[in-house]
Amino acid sequence: MNRKKKNDDLAAAVDFFAEAGLLKRIKRSGWWVAGIKDPESVADHSFRCAVIAYYIAHKENVDPYKTVTMALFNDIHESRINDLHKMGHYYIDFKKAEKRVFQDQIQFFEEKLKQEMQAFRSEYENQKTNEALVARDADILECLLQAKEYFDHGHLKAEKFFKKAPEYLKTKTAQDLWKIMKKWDSSAWWENVVKFDR
Repeated sequence: MNRKKKNDDLAAAVDFFAEAGLLKRIKRSGWWVAGIKDPESVADHSFRCAVIAYYIAHKENVDPYKTVTMALFNDIHESRINDLHKMGHYYIDFKKAEKRVFQDQIQFFEEKLKQEMQAFRSEYENQKTNEALVARDADILECLLQAKEYFDHGHLKAEKFFKKAPEYLKTKTAQDLWKIMKKWDSSAWWENVVKFDR
């Protein structure tokens, strides 16, 4: 690779990092329907989704690198077309737009990196491998965990997310985690960290 080509790739990477940073300001729009005025950002969701994916991957004995990568980049396209709630998906072919955006986002990367990112994206979309199933479970579970937190903080409409979403969980680990989350008090976990008798 000549020097100019290498610098072009590095410049494309810096642009990509800046674009990923937009996800810190893009809100998860589905929560607006539940009456939550200031929901978490897409970046907030993606970070915790990757953490959950890493844990589940180890419990399910699948490749954590692939799983975390799929989970982390799953919503990267939203930096250009925003997050769209399910009502919007009913009217707009968002999947087609997602694919087009992702192709444009990675077009200036070196071929090896581009091929790997495309392979991970395709694997996630096809949902045929254990890693893809775990990454999707992490995405669903993160939404359920967020819904539980919103519900525990007085947003009662968030409970609607508890009804259908758990049916889509495929792995035993994700299903077991959801059973715990349903009964879990989201505002009490830190009490185990901070000891009041010190």
